[in-house]
Amino acid sequence: MVGPVIVADHPAMLARMARILIVDDEARIVDVLRAYLERDGHDVLTAGDGDFALELAREAEPDLLVLDVMLPKRSGFDVLRALRASGFGGAVIMLTARDDVIDRVAGLELGADDYVTKPFEPRELVARVGAILRRTGSTGDHHAASHLARRLFDLDLDAGAREVRRGPDRIELTRVEFDLLAALSEHPGVVLTREQLGERLFGESFDAFDRTIDSHVKNLRHKLGLRPDGGQYVETVRGVGYRGARS
Repeated sequence: MVGPVIVADHPAMLARMARILIVDDEARIVDVLRAYLERDGHDVLTAGDGDFALELAREAEPDLLVLDVMLPKRSGFDVLRALRASGFGGAVIMLTARDDVIDRVAGLELGADDYVTKPFEPRELVARVGAILRRTGSTGDHHAASHLARRLFDLDLDAGAREVRRGPDRIELTRVEFDLLAALSEHPGVVLTREQLGERLFGESFDAFDRTIDSHVKNLRHKLGLRPDGGQYVETVRGVGYRGARS
C-alpha cells in the first residue's frame, strides 16, 4: 500500500537533495553511508559523538538522521530524547549493534521512525532512507507543496504543511506519527491491520512485529489526547489493528 500521492514534475526528485545527518563513531560505516547517500544526490553531514550530533542537528535541521545508539559522550537515545523534546520533526533511523526488541521499542517510543540492526547491508539502509523521504516528501526545501486538508473532530490536519492543529495550537508529531494519523483519517471507520500500516509507513521492507505500530499509536494518542466526546482519535480493533474514529 502507498500513502497519499504528492504530484511533482519529477517524482524521483522527492527522495533527492535531502539534508541527512549520519551519527556514528565507526568511521568505516560513516564513510560508506556518506558515499552511497551523496551518490544519490543528498547533502550529507556527519558527527562522531552524541554532544556534537545534538548541536549539529539543532543548527542544521536535517531532514533525516541516521543515529547510532552507542555513542561517546551521549547515547543515541539521549540525543533523540533531547531533539524530540525541543520540537525537532525530522525523521530518525536508529542503528544498534544488538537485535534487541527492548532497544527497538525504546527507540520507537522516543520518536524514532525506523530501526536497523548492525551489521547491515548499506544498500538496505539507503533504501529505507529513500522510502522515508519519498513518503514524507522531504527535499532540500524540507517540505513538498500540497493543499490536502481534513477535519478530525476538533483537529485540523494539513497534509501539505504536515501539521496538525487544535484551534491555534500546533500539535508536534514525528513524521511517522503524522503519517499514521493521515492514513487512518483518510477513511474513518475502515480497519487497517498492523501489517498494512507497517507497509504504508515503512514500505514493503517493513519487518512486521506488533510493538512497532503499537508504540507509534501509543505516542500519537498521548500527544492528541481525547476527542471532545471522550473517545480516542485512533481506535483499537482487538486482534485486527486500528481505525480512525468517525467524526
